[in-house]
Amino acid sequence: MNVATKLDTACRLGFLNIFRAVVYRLGVKLGLNPVRRLQVTAAVPPFFSAASRGAVPALEPEPSWRQFGLPMVLPMVKTGRPDWHRSVLTGADSDAALPWWQISDFVDGLGDIKGVWELSRFDWVLAFAQRAAAGDARALSQLNDWLADWCQQNPPYLGANWKCGQEASIRVMHLAMAALLLAQADKPVSGLVALLRVHLQRIAPTILYAIAQDNNHGTSEAAALYIGGSWLTSLGDTQGEKWQRVGLKWLENRARRLIESDGSFSQYSVNYHRVMLDTYSMAEVWRRAMNLPAFSAELMSRLQLATAWLGNMVSPDGADTPNLGSNDGARLLPLTDTDYRDVRPSVQLASVLFHGCRAYDAAGDYDLPLQCLGLATPEVVKDYRESRLYDNGGFAVLRGRDVTALLRYPRFRFRPGQCDLLHVDFWKGGVNLLRDAGSYSYNCEEPWQSYFKSMAAHNTIEFDSRDAMPKISRFLYGAWPKAREVMPLVERDGALSVAAGYSDWLGAFHHRTVALRESKLCVEDRYHGFAEKAVLRWRLAPGEWHWEGDWLVGGDEHSRVKLRVQGSVPIIRRELVEGWESRYYSQKTPLPVLEIEVAEAGTLTTELRF
Repeated sequence: MNVATKLDTACRLGFLNIFRAVVYRLGVKLGLNPVRRLQVTAAVPPFFSAASRGAVPALEPEPSWRQFGLPMVLPMVKTGRPDWHRSVLTGADSDAALPWWQISDFVDGLGDIKGVWELSRFDWVLAFAQRAAAGDARALSQLNDWLADWCQQNPPYLGANWKCGQEASIRVMHLAMAALLLAQADKPVSGLVALLRVHLQRIAPTILYAIAQDNNHGTSEAAALYIGGSWLTSLGDTQGEKWQRVGLKWLENRARRLIESDGSFSQYSVNYHRVMLDTYSMAEVWRRAMNLPAFSAELMSRLQLATAWLGNMVSPDGADTPNLGSNDGARLLPLTDTDYRDVRPSVQLASVLFHGCRAYDAAGDYDLPLQCLGLATPEVVKDYRESRLYDNGGFAVLRGRDVTALLRYPRFRFRPGQCDLLHVDFWKGGVNLLRDAGSYSYNCEEPWQSYFKSMAAHNTIEFDSRDAMPKISRFLYGAWPKAREVMPLVERDGALSVAAGYSDWLGAFHHRTVALRESKLCVEDRYHGFAEKAVLRWRLAPGEWHWEGDWLVGGDEHSRVKLRVQGSVPIIRRELVEGWESRYYSQKTPLPVLEIEVAEAGTLTTELRF
């Protein structure tokens, strides 16, 4: 990779953002950032008093905080306490005595540091608060006990759980929502106030580094400063006023910058979109509860668009979403026992808050957040599912009767997280027939560290066994392609169709047309500019697939599907191989992948009949 490519990437990231990141890193390293000079007293229990609110649904029998977005049940006994410094992913222990700025994101032997952070996101605070608000006195006692133990085992600002400002911000938001669940926001216990202040003092000095990321770090930390600052202000703490102003400023700024005019979000990810939307939902819930001035009309408009975007990403049966973009397993507002991959609780809450209507008519578990937070259920219902081109973000959704196709193409105003150029997802009912690999882990051994982000892990064409973008660092690609020959979404002769293409930094060209009809999906790929080979991959739903002539057949007698690929040039390899996917963070499972290899430029036509 040449210097010009790196300079171009720097320009795309923004020199102001790079400057902010450099100043932050130098400031922390040299001790110039005030975060290095914080002197605070640890909070002491109790943190919540006897519950004063009833009629809150209690989660039974397995509250979602036991999953943490992972398909696992954390072993805890009713009288026990978690090990706050042990990774739930690897079982390895982190150093609890080091100042947070001396701890690396990638500690040898620890694995993904996220495994340590999970327990300290305070999802369990919400679950205990729900139970306590429903009249479970034992839950209140356990809530205070765990918080006391957490404070004792995580003194400010030592250990991995203080390393990330966003992690501290998630704790602030969860403490605030718990206070609302227990009707104690207006008169919080002194221990809770002290714990809140300890966190805000950690977040405030490093907010500009979060802003430099142009992602959910900025929205999370802004929301924490706004919520926590306004909370302290309501209690007569003058320091809170500054934090509230800073938080509000960046909440407004981030919505304007990171949410596109079509509702797409800067991270090009379904789950990070949910993280952002839940963050703003909590900020709005708090604003209403504290009777604070309304957010700007522009911010509310962007959030309406973002709500509609997420509402249109659900599978035909509503219970799942495409495994699109980077995904760290985060679920910020787990007030239901619905599956981690079900975004409907977030869509329903955001729709009520920002559109003043429900997204779903029939009663369901997705209504629980409304009930828990004391929000009225509007009569009006708005269905966000539609065929739609989101050209600012580079997405096209094609919907038919009980089927959905999605095309991802490069519109990179912000840094891409995966090499998913021209990836196609396809759903029939609740079955993801053509699927994305997911993320798996941000810190794991090879080949998995590279595999899940790569072209080979998506339904697209890989040229010469390489990615379409060169990697600069673990989370940064260079030479971001620009979309070419984009054809808007049209309906003609009984078919919905859309098209887009790109050329990469080595001259390979790929153009894809997607057409959805009543009983079949057609994908036409034109390609050229490679040296040795091009491989088209279709990542299939797990299950039995077999050949019937040129057709690859899968499914059962009730949902039988057939797939065939034909070429304008000889196909030198047509093979069903084993691939991998990660539907839940840090978990991977095998799936069948159809590989079509060619050695000449030409056209490949895929037909999927259903």
